[in-house]
Amino acid sequence: MTRGALRFRPHHFLCALGFEGKGYSEEFTANMTEIVMDRLRRPEGGAEVIEVTCEADDICIPCPSRRGVGCESTARITTLDKAHAGALGLSAGDRLSWGEALDRIRENVPPGSLSTLCAECQWLPLGLCEAALARLHAENG
Repeated sequence: MTRGALRFRPHHFLCALGFEGKGYSEEFTANMTEIVMDRLRRPEGGAEVIEVTCEADDICIPCPSRRGVGCESTARITTLDKAHAGALGLSAGDRLSWGEALDRIRENVPPGSLSTLCAECQWLPLGLCEAALARLHAENG
């Protein structure tokens, strides 16, 4: 079965890397699980194509904070997206595979940098993304 490209906001690349089954609601967590565990983390998941968007994306669909193509936390989300787009060299409309995204993360986001890059994220204190980033670097280090 062929599926279309996933649509991600820039900051969702690192969210997908760090996802560990927690979310804003049951619906959000189920959707994130389908995207991350059932598509990206399967053995051939590196070939999954992702299109960059600066609006609500496939992860946002069931989010209780989504407001149409936006978010009730627009200022915070825009700050995160700008920081991640800059760090990963992403622009709206870009298409890349999950494997290429992981390479960009590995090359441009060193362990310990999320306290600055993700400073606006409410999930940062849990340490899930920093642990996932460390594992990503250790896999190829």
